Amino acid sequence: MTELQEAVLAKTLPHVAFDGWTWAALEAGAVDAGLPAIDAKRAFPGGPAEAAVFHSALADRRMAADLAALDPPPARTRDKVATLIRLRLEGAAADREAVRLGLGLLARPQNAALGLKALARTADAIWRAAGDRSADFNWYTKRGLVAAVYMATVTYWLNDRSAGFADTWAFLDRRLDDAMRLPMQAKKLAERAGTFVPRP
Repeated sequence: MTELQEAVLAKTLPHVAFDGWTWAALEAGAVDAGLPAIDAKRAFPGGPAEAAVFHSALADRRMAADLAALDPPPARTRDKVATLIRLRLEGAAADREAVRLGLGLLARPQNAALGLKALARTADAIWRAAGDRSADFNWYTKRGLVAAVYMATVTYWLNDRSAGFADTWAFLDRRLDDAMRLPMQAKKLAERAGTFVPRP
């Protein structure tokens, strides 16, 4: 099934810029892939929203593979996270309008749960590729922070007209620096508060 989905999606993306994430775009993609139009429904029985989520999942896989291909890879975890987000957006640059329209589709109330799952999967893929193996509460806080940074950066990137998206990468660095400070500030506050809590 994945091969069929990939074949249909690859040919659908050029149509998305004009027709949006619609059945018309999916059916045109299937025909362009040399398949009958009905195969669009075989590939994505859940419709255009399922196709948009699959597009995101493929980008997650490509992002991790692109990082693994770097020689040498970034050493620090913070730099790995930054590089992963950058690789993901650079890989989607040719389909930026499809990303924009996909976010709009998945933001609709009927698709919100799918959109949140896709975002959570992307945040998890970023941390896993960066080497995170946490299994405690940090698992949730790390992914929540990266999800917020990622979405803010995507929103900025969608409207960035700077050469080579230089403004986006500067924005990403600032957001990551802010996000990395939050856990340290929270830890300091917790330690400070503990000094005022009477011991039993």
